[in-house]
Amino acid sequence: MMNWNIGVIGFGNIAQAMMEGLLKVGAIEPSKVHVCAAHYDKLCRNAAKYGFVPHASAEEVIVNSDLVILAVKPYQMEKVVTPLQNLLQDKIVTTVASKWTFDKLETVLAPNTRHVSITPNTPVAVAEGIIIMEDRSTLTVEEQQEFKSLLEKIALVVVLDQEHMGIAETISGCTPAFTAMYLEALGDAGVKYGLTRAMAYNLVAQMLKGTGALYLEQNEHPGKMKDNVCSPSGSTIRGVEALEEHGFRYAAMAAINAAHNKK
Repeated sequence: MMNWNIGVIGFGNIAQAMMEGLLKVGAIEPSKVHVCAAHYDKLCRNAAKYGFVPHASAEEVIVNSDLVILAVKPYQMEKVVTPLQNLLQDKIVTTVASKWTFDKLETVLAPNTRHVSITPNTPVAVAEGIIIMEDRSTLTVEEQQEFKSLLEKIALVVVLDQEHMGIAETISGCTPAFTAMYLEALGDAGVKYGLTRAMAYNLVAQMLKGTGALYLEQNEHPGKMKDNVCSPSGSTIRGVEALEEHGFRYAAMAAINAAHNKK
């Protein structure tokens, strides 16, 4: 368990997912997590679920923290952070806001503030997430190592240059929604043929988890993994044909294109 006091400015879905995951694996003490958000009453309810300490202002959070996570919406970042520059200067600062990379953060933080940009996805809540971390940072080597070690308790941490962070964020951050749609669709098919919805969803969820784990352990090309299940004239190859007929792979790539190229 780390000794840092953690401050979270903005306590929406992704911030809660990160803190929930760290709490789940025993990496943090609830009493050392300080949070604030725009709606104080709602914040207090959400903080109480985890035992975190709610505060009425960002200033209070920063004063009580060693590591500050900026988790406000991307379009709010400049407005929220600029008045806090002086207080943040002596803290370790990270942001989970999309597209707020090293260069952009430098424009709103005071000179010499120690900071690094990350983007988590929602499965960090169950310690099965992905966190994209920019390779540029002003943290000390020791701070960088300790911070990365903390994140690795809840995620696969991928360190990338600024040029490739965007597409990595899209693939890791947007696709849980697409995958949930796939899970729901396969579940509907199970229900059509008589399974209970709970049973159908559990079967599909375990299949998704297992297929991902199989790839990560064996590192076999996805096409080969598909071929391993397709017997000649069998059921699976007929299903593959139907997916191709309906543009399954093109649809997946088109979804990434649409999400990645959003202005």
